[in-house]
Amino acid sequence: MKDRVVLYTGAAGGLGFETSLLMIDRGATVVAIDYNPDKLAALTEAAKDRGPGRLITSGADMGDLPAYRTVLEDLASQTGGFDVVINNAGIYPAKPFEEFTIEEYQAVQRVNVDAHVLTVQVVLPFMRQRGFGRIINISSITMSGAWDNLYPYVSSKMALVGLTRAWAREFGPMGVTVNAIAPGAFPTDAEKIHPDPEGYERMVLHAQAVKRRGHAGDIANAIAFFVSEDAGFITGQTLHVNGGWTMN
Repeated sequence: MKDRVVLYTGAAGGLGFETSLLMIDRGATVVAIDYNPDKLAALTEAAKDRGPGRLITSGADMGDLPAYRTVLEDLASQTGGFDVVINNAGIYPAKPFEEFTIEEYQAVQRVNVDAHVLTVQVVLPFMRQRGFGRIINISSITMSGAWDNLYPYVSSKMALVGLTRAWAREFGPMGVTVNAIAPGAFPTDAEKIHPDPEGYERMVLHAQAVKRRGHAGDIANAIAFFVSEDAGFITGQTLHVNGGWTMN
């Protein structure tokens, strides 16, 4: 990762935090975008004694697409462009289908899908010029259909799989690979939407073949593989990191 520039959305969250630090440890410049200032502050504190890479942070609102484009262009000018994009940021309101308005549905798609499309639009010219690029879209186990009350989120995460395949086909001749990772049930803030945490954990462990909870390092290692030279012949794929909950 030496001298690579990584653009990571949702970088300070439960799954992004450890990956950001791992990339810094391996020499990358990590541009961390996250809307939560407290989490960005915690990531900044954790990264200050790491190296040889470095951290740049941005509290951009990805729901405001014109403003987000300006932020991306400024960051690209500051860093000289990006080699790796990790599309991870997402929002996940939960309630029955009939209670969602179309505007609420569209708000989820704007952050979880449209903002990531915009990200790739901005960074792709740099990757094409360099003849190298890695794009990793973070999907979700929820697309397996085992969760209710999350239809805007589930549809957005399935859209990322479709984008992964379309982009992989189109960007391959440029030297750019595109893959997706579908995390299983990880103990992050996203789990706080469940009313019975202990019951939910029992359900997760029963469903998994591996009888432990996933941790952020499991995702960090999967991302590290996809961005490496070792994965240069892998594109258009979705890797399910879920302890064997679903199998393909």
